[in-house]
Amino acid sequence: MKSLTYFEKRDLNNQKKIRKQIATLPDFCYDFFIGIENNSSSLTRVNYAMDLNIFFDYLADLLHKNKQDITLADLDGLKSNQIEQFLSHLSFYEMEGKVMKNGERGKARKLAAVRSLFKYLFNHDLISSNVASKVQTPKLHNKEIIRLEPDEVSRMLDAVASNNTFSHRQKAYNQNTKERDNALVTLFLGTGIRISECVGLNMEDFDFSQNAFKVTRKGGNQTVLYFSQEVADALKVWLKKRQTLDIDENEHAMFVSLQKRRISTRAVENLVKKFAQEATPLKKISPHKLRSTFGTNLYRETKDIYIVADVLGHKDVNTTKKHYAAISEDMRKDVANKVKIN
Repeated sequence: MKSLTYFEKRDLNNQKKIRKQIATLPDFCYDFFIGIENNSSSLTRVNYAMDLNIFFDYLADLLHKNKQDITLADLDGLKSNQIEQFLSHLSFYEMEGKVMKNGERGKARKLAAVRSLFKYLFNHDLISSNVASKVQTPKLHNKEIIRLEPDEVSRMLDAVASNNTFSHRQKAYNQNTKERDNALVTLFLGTGIRISECVGLNMEDFDFSQNAFKVTRKGGNQTVLYFSQEVADALKVWLKKRQTLDIDENEHAMFVSLQKRRISTRAVENLVKKFAQEATPLKKISPHKLRSTFGTNLYRETKDIYIVADVLGHKDVNTTKKHYAAISEDMRKDVANKVKIN
């Protein structure tokens, strides 16, 4: 029997989370999740399930009912202003003894889950009107673009190669992982791949004769990307070190932990954060910020947003804009001395 891939295991785990969340929702929600399965990722459905549980918790208090006893007639009787009140409630609320809060993006995500449910129920003639469609999405303000400047990139790579600023325990750990960590950070900076794409890579996904590798994008689509010789060199050093480790021959993961298993997304996030703090302590750098760094640099080199969108795997070019928004500032600086007053 063929073993499951990393992405299949991830989807299976997400499916278990979805089932656990659905078990606490009204029965009609089950059909909704079946209905959207072919047009959404497992992670999207996990988030929808969690967000709908928060919505139905609110309705249960509003209607003085148990959550699972809420009916389609109850939803049909809701007014759009009651959903707006739900969004207001999300600013601060209590959940399992903890005070939770949501900003504009958190509210927008939860409204998207509610809208999707109401749209499904309305399209299947299970409710007579779709009041959720009348509720406006909270205005989303542009987030500050955080990325590494060229000198910060150099300092981060130097931090990976050196352990001078680490504690004794960190030095010992870094000595065992620096080839892997350097390959990881270099691959992020040189290709702009997502953390999930990186963690899911297997050794057989790489072709060093072409300096190419195969990545599994969001939604499961696979594409071939290319990398520079600098990235190739870092990967080869890591692969040489990997061969010296006593790793099970059935473990095909390109990047493994000290436990000799596929590295986790949390571990990758932590190592990027650790080295970024050495390079630029005032910036909160994550793998996604390294992706933004790559996107910005690629745009500066090509001046072609469509190339950047294709390489980053964005279906909508508007999504790409946030990766090179700093270009606007560069252009304003460039034209400052173009206009002569006299």
